[in-house]
Amino acid sequence: MSGGSREPGRSVTSRVLAILSAFDGDHRRLTLTEIARRSGLALSTAHRLVAELEAGRALRRTSDGSFCVGPRLWELGQLAPGRLQRAAHPWLLELFSATGENVHLAVRDGMEVLYLDKVYGRRAVPIVSRPGGRLPMHPTGVGRALLAYEQDWFIASYLSRTLERPTPHTVTEPGRLSRELAAIRAQGYALTYEEMTVGSCSAAAPILVEGHPVAAVGVVLSSHRSRELPRLVSPLLSTARNIAAALA
Repeated sequence: MSGGSREPGRSVTSRVLAILSAFDGDHRRLTLTEIARRSGLALSTAHRLVAELEAGRALRRTSDGSFCVGPRLWELGQLAPGRLQRAAHPWLLELFSATGENVHLAVRDGMEVLYLDKVYGRRAVPIVSRPGGRLPMHPTGVGRALLAYEQDWFIASYLSRTLERPTPHTVTEPGRLSRELAAIRAQGYALTYEEMTVGSCSAAAPILVEGHPVAAVGVVLSSHRSRELPRLVSPLLSTARNIAAALA
């Protein structure tokens, strides 16, 4: 059934998923017109499906007339398998308690890192990562730690792309990145300095299960305290090993 879709042959399910996928960390509220544009649907089709999603509490209309994700999606999200998060969260809390810095957990999803969990305090430096958010792999500590342990073909494919440059300090040269990934594999952790956000630096370690990088744990702190990063490596590596043991 193609209905009013601009892509003939799309099923109702694919159209609904396109509407839901229009929302992300940078687009938490969307007007109906924006939903139609971002989902690739005709305005009339978007209007009908959004109304049904709103009735089912999957979307919620805000006071200004735009839409955001509704409570039903949150309820369903809680049913998703979360063995990694459950195994990791106590160790993330312990790492935060030991360091007092931002701590987060991420996995690779395609060519990006997807953040699953974050522990932070009011005195920690503000960072752009958030649970459910995505960022490029190469400028983030967790992303680089994961990328370093991927198969050679994936690394080659990743480095052959035009790489994002969020700050003037982001390393985007394939040769230099290849050398840095080799160094990460040799030492077991990654360090980044103002590559994702000016004003912050990070240390991260992969969580390896049978040699495969299933996730990465990272710590972020203010750049003016970058000399403190080396002292965070030991507790960071210990946390990664403890999470891996919990998953084994």
